[in-house]
Amino acid sequence: MKETLLESWRDNVWPEVQSTKPLKTGEGVIDESAFNTIEVNEVFDTVNHASTMIGQAVLFRSLTQPLGVLEEIKAKQEAVEELRNNSALKENLEHIVQNAAANEKNFYLLLFGEFLGSFGTAREEHEIEGYGYLQYKRGIRFMLELVDQIQVSEAPKSAYLKNVFDKIKAFAESRAYSLMEGPAYITENGIKSKQEREGSFSPAIIFKPRIFKPLLLTLVFGIIWVLASLFPTDMFKVSVEAIPTASIFFIPLLLVYFPVVGGFDRDSCIIPLRNEFKSSPAVGETLDALGELDELLSFIKFADAFGGDMVLPELIEADHHRINLADARNPVLGKENPDYVGNNFILDNDKLVLVTGPNSGGKTAFCKTVTQIQLLAQIGCYVPASSATLTVADRIYYQVPEISHLDDGEGRFGTELKRTKDIFLTTTAKSLVVLDELSEGTTFEEKMESSSNVLNGFYRKGNSTILITHNHQLVDNFVAQGIGVPRQVEFANEAPTYKLIPGISRVSHADRVAKKIGFSKEDIDNYLSDSK
Repeated sequence: MKETLLESWRDNVWPEVQSTKPLKTGEGVIDESAFNTIEVNEVFDTVNHASTMIGQAVLFRSLTQPLGVLEEIKAKQEAVEELRNNSALKENLEHIVQNAAANEKNFYLLLFGEFLGSFGTAREEHEIEGYGYLQYKRGIRFMLELVDQIQVSEAPKSAYLKNVFDKIKAFAESRAYSLMEGPAYITENGIKSKQEREGSFSPAIIFKPRIFKPLLLTLVFGIIWVLASLFPTDMFKVSVEAIPTASIFFIPLLLVYFPVVGGFDRDSCIIPLRNEFKSSPAVGETLDALGELDELLSFIKFADAFGGDMVLPELIEADHHRINLADARNPVLGKENPDYVGNNFILDNDKLVLVTGPNSGGKTAFCKTVTQIQLLAQIGCYVPASSATLTVADRIYYQVPEISHLDDGEGRFGTELKRTKDIFLTTTAKSLVVLDELSEGTTFEEKMESSSNVLNGFYRKGNSTILITHNHQLVDNFVAQGIGVPRQVEFANEAPTYKLIPGISRVSHADRVAKKIGFSKEDIDNYLSDSK
């Protein structure tokens, strides 16, 4: 069973939205290197319209560890479509999520808050004043209200939403819910719920989250009255005139009462209960379910705010990875950018695309567009395109030239080759691989040979491979063999159009880039002359 976010937060001082880490190479759809290169953090910032902290954390987890099963992704898409088409259900869930957003920190404060003691003053969001009664009541109210709201909501039709609703409703049958609903009983065998106490006659203390205990106070005054009746001495004779004087003795009594009763409730009831809630699988599942509702709403808000065509991709089964995009735009750079240039892209039976072109022409942006769209598709989200058809990738890899480290002993070429090997060994025919240049750090002849061997290996594996390269001779060799589709970024009047067109680019425009950043031959000469 997948670890809940509450489990991942268990050792934290406070919950973190970006707590999920990518899985190791070959264990998940993306690994840490691909996560960084695809710029998943930026994708998250763009897509994130979640209202709750748990919703944002669920969305980040989805992007970090995307789904790899077609049926699961389709189920999320169906849930998104149901919310899009059922305005009443969508508005109800928005109300539930907004209410949760306003109150969820109360629950996190209960679970993760630091008790300051009787006389401390809270200055940080994770600090708790006093004995924790207020935080306890607010925290459990958040969970109880969530269950109540879902129980009276319209039943959804999509399987994914039904499952999310059922997880929240199931919380009402859990021990944690019974303890929150109360009363909780403090027994010699630990804390028991009302249901667990049924039929038991063993002594127990009923926990009520308030400092004033009517029964306890009645008992104390009852004992005093009994003592006064049994021992009618002057000590218990209090006249009306003596009441102001006698009240002085109640102040020390209260100074003892508050720390004794409050300290007992905090240490013997509130802290043990919060520790149980914190480690409860039922609580973790319920929080995750709330986050999943918020995530679905976030997808719709992202689509509405993007400013252009957005579609839920058509997901198909195939024996190897395929992708067909029309007017695809980058999810990060294209948001609210009507001037962003979209591109069509088809990778069907060819399996290999060889992208050439001068620097700053848009090669990298295009390849990140493809991988980011694949990633969004695999979390059930809308993608920026007029149409999109693709298969589910079991792996999404994006390799860029890596800087070697002093302790690896391999140099730049060896460091890169290690990464390429790891990718190669863990890919299948259903993988998507982007390689940004190959065999850097060696001679041209060795680069040609090594790059050819690597690309042939991926081609024979049958996965979708996109190579970004300036090495047009390498592309020429593959095209001559009838392998691969050559594409180049278009330039017009020495400026990039950011369109991907057929062909092989044989120019670099290096001088144009150097001039743009102020480091051409003329610039260098000027810097040297100015320094004399």
